[in-house]
Amino acid sequence: MKVVLFCGGKGTRLREFSEVTPKPLVPIGFRPIVWHLMKYYAHYGHKDFILCLGHKADAIKDYFLNYKEELSNDFVLSEGGTKVDLISRDLSDWRITFVDTGLHSNIGQRLKAVEKYLEGEEVFMANYSDGLTDVPLPDVIHYFNQQDKVACFLAVHPSQSFHLVAHTADGTVEKIYPIQSSHYMMNGGFFIFKKDVFKYMRDGEELVLEPFQRLIEKKQLVTYVHDGFWACMDTFKEKQLLDDIYVRGEAPWQVWGNGR
Repeated sequence: MKVVLFCGGKGTRLREFSEVTPKPLVPIGFRPIVWHLMKYYAHYGHKDFILCLGHKADAIKDYFLNYKEELSNDFVLSEGGTKVDLISRDLSDWRITFVDTGLHSNIGQRLKAVEKYLEGEEVFMANYSDGLTDVPLPDVIHYFNQQDKVACFLAVHPSQSFHLVAHTADGTVEKIYPIQSSHYMMNGGFFIFKKDVFKYMRDGEELVLEPFQRLIEKKQLVTYVHDGFWACMDTFKEKQLLDDIYVRGEAPWQVWGNGR
């Protein structure tokens, strides 16, 4: 199953990095977040990727064109350092299609721009490329197939430390509580679509606004609720959190090393 990754945004809320580095290439440890995400999908057998490029597309292309397998694999160095024999590899069996989908395009426009590269795919996956999770992907796919709908997304608990407020018409506060303790859930950015999703899209529309509303009206949109780990890298604080988890050796999104 092909995986569409939206890699063209400017990442303005991650300005400490995004002014010089495109958001998908912001590192967690010694590999960029997009690598962690692709490694997650590849672990479950989905190794055909379409990268929707825009902001600093050249940097993303250059990263993969000059990819250094030795950084994340065991290898043997011999002949005075002139010969490298890899014991294992990351992306030798990955297929990556790089598509310029516009500098200022929204997610819906980027998806429409790669429609032709999904020819023959009845079902495909997509992702914002800034979130990581430990959800068992085969379970999500099985759920989607059972539901027989056009679209599905992962519903997760908010990770931010905001507070929700309930108040009367005159502004008197009745209740204030952390959003994490509420029953509300949010779109986690992990999507599965049937090719029919394009029938619900119009030129220029954002994916989760008008198209999703049409899907809701036709009862063709479902969500898979995940109570486990999920985190995004939308701000510098969230990047630091992911770095801390990684450094502690507690990265639950690295399912390829967890025997799953």
